Amino acid sequence: MVMKSSRSQAHKPSHLGHRARLRERFSQAQGIGLADYELLELLLFLAIPRGDTKPIAKSLLQKFGSLAALLKAEQGLILETPGVGLGVLHVIQLMQAFMAKVLQQEMMSKPILASYQSVLDYCHATMAYDQRETVRLLFLDRKNQVIADEVQQTGTVDHTPLYPREVVKRALDLGASALIIIHNHPSGDPTPSRGDIETTLKVQQAASSLGIEIHDHLIIGKGRHSSLKSMGLM
Repeated sequence: MVMKSSRSQAHKPSHLGHRARLRERFSQAQGIGLADYELLELLLFLAIPRGDTKPIAKSLLQKFGSLAALLKAEQGLILETPGVGLGVLHVIQLMQAFMAKVLQQEMMSKPILASYQSVLDYCHATMAYDQRETVRLLFLDRKNQVIADEVQQTGTVDHTPLYPREVVKRALDLGASALIIIHNHPSGDPTPSRGDIETTLKVQQAASSLGIEIHDHLIIGKGRHSSLKSMGLM
């Protein structure tokens, strides 16, 4: 009986002990000190209850470059990674949605102009790695708290139409006193184009005639952003 037990232990997959050790390290320090691929390993435990998740985690990070980029990557590209199935994709999408919801709630819990960093954190998490340009509008009440967070348009890799009349109409429908325009540049460079500036001024003109203030137009890049207000362009 003893010899049989020893033989069974000798053939026990090594990743089982690794999982236990990784969970213990996470529990002791709440994730502090763990590498990105180790945190991703732990997340993948939810999708892959048995098996070694380290090679998959490392492959995903090598392919996309960072956790942030992975959480915004296209489904097809994620599924092309060896070892990745629908279960892994679902966990990654769930994590992205969870993170976005937490940051959105943080942003909406206080006056926007007193917590601008929360706006930037939310926008970087939800827009910086989109493959197409997207225009998001934050509609504000008289206390500058967010009453609606809406994606107004999704365009191509380098252009998204923004129609002043539609922006103002939606603000009136919501009873908004002000708004912030946000869009991303998939290239990663948040430098405003001439079109960005001209469109912003048209929206500002249409809104101001009805007493609606445009606080800012933020352009989100990869790890960077531009504020047309701070640049004196509006």
